[in-house]
Amino acid sequence: MSELAPGALRLPDDHALLRMRRAALAVGVAGLVALLVGWFVDPNQCMRSYLVGFVFWIGVPLGGLAVLLIHGVTGGAWGVAIRRPLESAALTLPLMAVLFVPLALGAGRLYVWAQPEIVAHDPILQWKAAYLNWPFFCARAVLYFVSWILVARSLAYWSLEQDAGTDARADRRLHALSRGGLVVLGLTMTFASFDWMMSLEPHWYSTIYGILFMGSCALSAFSFAIPVVAALRDRPAVARFVGVSVFHDLGNLLLAFTMLWGYFQLSQFLITWSANLPEEITWYLVRTRGGWQLVTVLLVFIHLFLPFAVLLSRNVKRWPLGLAAVAVWMLAGRLLAVFWLVRPPFAPPAAAFHVLDVAALAGMGGLFLALFVDRLAARPVLPLRDPSMPVAEAES
Repeated sequence: MSELAPGALRLPDDHALLRMRRAALAVGVAGLVALLVGWFVDPNQCMRSYLVGFVFWIGVPLGGLAVLLIHGVTGGAWGVAIRRPLESAALTLPLMAVLFVPLALGAGRLYVWAQPEIVAHDPILQWKAAYLNWPFFCARAVLYFVSWILVARSLAYWSLEQDAGTDARADRRLHALSRGGLVVLGLTMTFASFDWMMSLEPHWYSTIYGILFMGSCALSAFSFAIPVVAALRDRPAVARFVGVSVFHDLGNLLLAFTMLWGYFQLSQFLITWSANLPEEITWYLVRTRGGWQLVTVLLVFIHLFLPFAVLLSRNVKRWPLGLAAVAVWMLAGRLLAVFWLVRPPFAPPAAAFHVLDVAALAGMGGLFLALFVDRLAARPVLPLRDPSMPVAEAES
């Protein structure tokens, strides 16, 4: 590794990812302006679209943080390839905290528990009011984001210390931080999923919902990081360490999390179906009527069956561009999954997309991508002194 020229593992000024940054920022600003116009036309629809966009995009940094912590505990050459892209994604969490503010201010347009006139006539909401109330909702969100940002910045700091090689404690600190961070992340992501998504239908609950959210975020992170790593391989210094065997490992992990998502979804459905309780089945009934049944079928095909079949191929997993294409397809599946989770409570009896959905996705996505590229360009794109690096070099 010592023979690498200075800057060999940094993005050059003319790299495609850096050229994309300005375009992403322009798209982000345009999308947010369109959302602002939409607010004056239809504020309720604006908030619904905003929630879809927010849940989709925050899945990438949260999932990236979870995968980083897992790699910090387990190690492995696969993590060397995606570590810096995932760190860069996790470092966008301050931006996501700012983007959460409109959701907090507009909670009354999204959540029935935040509407006093409805709570006053609903005994179940009154019973849950100790938890589902606006001040506590905001306080919990502050706790979530502070925890996530602290963990993400600590990981990034000790990662750079490990690169510098001047602090012998770096490896131990990263390992200890990863173990403790997984506990913090597991708890906070579970309750965040309850607050932001499950409480849209506060009469319904699922004990597996938090695990579903965490697995989905990890899948979003892999789906996002794989195309980025494929784009970085145009650098000869990167290609030396990120060979086809590393992509094969990443493809296996993408397949594993795809299967895990399918397993969790099937488990929740079978338990609900077998119990056949009115307060539980309504969640599925609204998603199987008025056009939502088509969305459900498409989701199973796009998010599970097709990628599962394609990722069984060893050749696809060892072909960087082919695996990147599958990952982009999975990101489209993740978007459909978020739409399927978030929108049915607002749109019965008919499933419908809205132009503000595009504005929200473009607005938040553009800002996220611009900041992500900025963070990625600030450091070497591979962790030079990661203990797994020699393994990756030998396999390339």
